[in-house]
Amino acid sequence: MPLSTEADHKPHDVLVYPFHSPAVANDLIATARALVYPRGKGIYATDETPDGIAAVLHAAAGETGEAKLGTDEGEKEKRKRWREAAYNAISSDYISGVILYSETLLTFQLGPLLTSKGIILGVRAHGELRPLPNHHDEFIMQGLDGLFEQLQAARIAGARFSKWRVPIACTSAERGLPSEAALDAHAETLAQYASVSQQAGLVPIVEPDVEFTEDADLARSAWVHERAIARIYERCRALEVLLEGSLIKPSFPQPGLKHPSRNSVTSEDIALATATTISRSVPSAVPGVLFLSGGLPAPVATAYLGAVNKLANKAGPESPLARLQPLTFSFGRALQSDAAKFWVRGDEQGMKEALETWSRACWLAAQGKTA
Repeated sequence: MPLSTEADHKPHDVLVYPFHSPAVANDLIATARALVYPRGKGIYATDETPDGIAAVLHAAAGETGEAKLGTDEGEKEKRKRWREAAYNAISSDYISGVILYSETLLTFQLGPLLTSKGIILGVRAHGELRPLPNHHDEFIMQGLDGLFEQLQAARIAGARFSKWRVPIACTSAERGLPSEAALDAHAETLAQYASVSQQAGLVPIVEPDVEFTEDADLARSAWVHERAIARIYERCRALEVLLEGSLIKPSFPQPGLKHPSRNSVTSEDIALATATTISRSVPSAVPGVLFLSGGLPAPVATAYLGAVNKLANKAGPESPLARLQPLTFSFGRALQSDAAKFWVRGDEQGMKEALETWSRACWLAAQGKTA
């Protein structure tokens, strides 16, 4: 049998430019599509830092005071057991991929628990926050230095996609956040990350996380989302990122906690703002959109996801909403908050049932269905 060539791996439905390897492009495209198809499947985000996991389990137990630091050896063993239990409990019927923290992937080596179920491994790529110089209340993510080697190690350990989050401030227009400097910095960072991730053979998931703690109304939040996402893809094109081999994980546009409409906004309002934003800013070449829950309660995040998919489902052929990509989930707390409460009490069956309940609810919502 003759040896295969790169031409044999050329994607059948995408023109690949000469600066991309056809074989690598084919793998990236196949992985990106597998994360959002069949419709309804989504990602379980488990990329909290050690201190983050300690806080999650501390809160789930209803404990008061400060959680133990993640560096404590007892806490290290505890979070390994929590991850093992959760990974054993989830089903590939609803979950296409899992985002892991580097410790979980490289030190605990829990990837095989997931790949044995046909679940695709991902890894958190970004580092920690630091203030944006000369811009009060705005932050950027560190981690581009040494990123290629970090992602190569993750790929060797089995990862096939990665994720990078940026925090985007959002206030009323009068207060003026985000700044143009912050939007430019976030777009450049995400585009550079996406390019490096693809060079390392991992599908990049860019995560513009627009915060909702301030006084923006829904229209302002949607406008900030649209501006931020459009700018990200401008820089991705400039850096020759293969859009078909990438995904996006945005937040839902929503009024800020300090805006009076926060308590009266409906899921249908959120759905229209979300669908409009995505149709205007995410290129159709991107295979799918995976929303973050952003600390929203599980019923709220799931309701928003279901509403935007119902809106897309009923859109007529003349509507741009009928042409949207799969709109699914990349949830962490919304999937595991109830499960963690059972696990800290030693009730692994209850934990498994809770994960099953919310995974299935999100899977249905991502199809525009209800349980």
